[in-house]
Amino acid sequence: VQLQASGGGVVQAGDSLKLTCAASGGTLSMDGMAWFRQPPGKEREFVAAKRRPTGSMYYSDSVKGRFTISSDGAKNSMYLQMNSLTPEDSAVYFCATRAIWSVAYRRPQSWPAWGQGTLVTVSS
Repeated sequence: VQLQASGGGVVQAGDSLKLTCAASGGTLSMDGMAWFRQPPGKEREFVAAKRRPTGSMYYSDSVKGRFTISSDGAKNSMYLQMNSLTPEDSAVYFCATRAIWSVAYRRPQSWPAWGQGTLVTVSS
């Protein structure tokens, strides 16, 4: 499965943005799906994850209450709805999947399949 993230752009603080991760060459029927981000000059960090079989969702403290992860099996896609954006949310955003859920879901090393990133820039 190949993943392609899209939907990034330049927005102002307080705006909303929805990222899409489309899967090709297979179905997005993995147990786990996630979004990570990498701010300029920093390490990749966990943003949100969804455990498909249970529907459980997990968020980093910095985005909880503002971001929502979702998926649409019919469209073979996953999404990240981002509201109340701040300049601290500026980063390259990556989507990832794994066949079997891992309790180490917050670690980038736990995700074997990655899409190309999409850049989100939030101006103040």
